[in-house]
Amino acid sequence: MLVGSQQKLQDDIRALVERHGRTRDALLPILQDLQAAQSCVPDFAMQVVADELGLHPAEVYGVVSFYAFLDHRPRGRFVMRLCRTISCELARTAPVARQLENELGIAFGETTRDGRFTLEWAACLGLCDQGPALLVNDRVYTKVTPDRVHAIVEDCRKVFGAHAAQPSAPSAPVHPAAHPQPALAAAKG
Repeated sequence: MLVGSQQKLQDDIRALVERHGRTRDALLPILQDLQAAQSCVPDFAMQVVADELGLHPAEVYGVVSFYAFLDHRPRGRFVMRLCRTISCELARTAPVARQLENELGIAFGETTRDGRFTLEWAACLGLCDQGPALLVNDRVYTKVTPDRVHAIVEDCRKVFGAHAAQPSAPSAPVHPAAHPQPALAAAKG
């Protein structure tokens, strides 16, 4: 990270601290805002947050590594989480998963090279009666079929195209995930 971009990130973090406060309970909202703005919480940012809040850097890293919606690795503009609970598995998640991988050209736990899409598993989306369930950022899709996958991905691509003039998340390298990712601010498992 260049010195200028580090300084900007430091200034952005200080502004978040001013907005959320310097208490321990401000840690999660600060990290969530950083994740939204940066597509990840970089190591440098964790150190700055720790310094600003008077915490040990290991505490900040522990929070980032614990929650599924936080990551120190860059994620795509669209994070697609497919539920893999037994209820969704019985509703035929496997063909939907294969179609998502085929449509995006990546496996679960990876991000497309253009930084548009990240594909992850979710432990549970709480929609057991409407599976297979898919969460794309904050939008929920229920009773997803392989046929619907193309339309869902195309809707995301259209949104990305509409915002192409705006700065987007930096191109993220493909990265493997070692384990499934739970959803809705649940603990990583």
